[in-house]
Amino acid sequence: MILQRRYLPDMRMLLTFECAARHGNFTRAGEELALTQSAVSRQIRDLETQIGKPLFERVRGRVITTQTGRAFLAEVETLLDMASSTMRHVTAGSQGERILAVNAPPTFASRWLVPRLSGYLKHHPQTRFDISTRRDVFDFTTTQCDLAIHFGQPIWPGAVCTYLCSELVVPVAGGCLLNTVVRDARDLAEAPKIHQTERPHLWADWFKRAEVELSSPNEGHWFEQFSLTIEAVRSGLGYGLLPRYLIESELARGELQIPLDIPLSTDKAYYIATPEDRADAARDFRDWMIAAVSFRPLA
Repeated sequence: MILQRRYLPDMRMLLTFECAARHGNFTRAGEELALTQSAVSRQIRDLETQIGKPLFERVRGRVITTQTGRAFLAEVETLLDMASSTMRHVTAGSQGERILAVNAPPTFASRWLVPRLSGYLKHHPQTRFDISTRRDVFDFTTTQCDLAIHFGQPIWPGAVCTYLCSELVVPVAGGCLLNTVVRDARDLAEAPKIHQTERPHLWADWFKRAEVELSSPNEGHWFEQFSLTIEAVRSGLGYGLLPRYLIESELARGELQIPLDIPLSTDKAYYIATPEDRADAARDFRDWMIAAVSFRPLA
């Protein structure tokens, strides 16, 4: 492959640019990189000369990225992440270890996947995990990722999607609402509720499943992610609709309760996406995940 060297910046310049953009300050970037402020300024100036456009502008004593700088930063972060991941893979291979790079939704990763990894490692002790939590459908060819857990529909360009499990959500109570008597779904219709911004129709769908008309479907508190919803429910701000697998620990400790065991199956599911050219590398882990879910369904 013939590379045009004029378009290949010094890696040190990219590291300096990323650090300066993150801190919004050349002096603090220099402290992190063990460089003087003038050395940071010089590297940024040389990079801007190579690009032909300014990457930073000064605003109230800070340096902030320009429109070009923001676009460039996104690409640089991806490039640096890839370089770091590549080094980890190569180094692990030389030491007889194997890096398994897995991407999963944040809450799924922290509350279901990570607590179970020790079970996989008992049978594959040479495996070293590299866990990321991107939520978008990315291009596998631009990453070292071996496998991704995907929530939604089985669509991922350049990858094979294997069904893992469907999603079932149940009403959950916590805090001052623990042990509150809930006789049927009509009691929940007038109770305070927690909504998830990304799933705005969840409660309406659940009440439809319970055959109860909901007069004010949007009343209550709204949170963006399941992790925030869990904390809101634990605090007693209202009843939430959550997948049981996300709250196993809280249920076991009695911090959360399921007042009505009426599950709702959503129209989405979890899939394991593996790149078409890397299916063999992730087969063992994919099969282990499917077996783990079959043994203990995600409900």
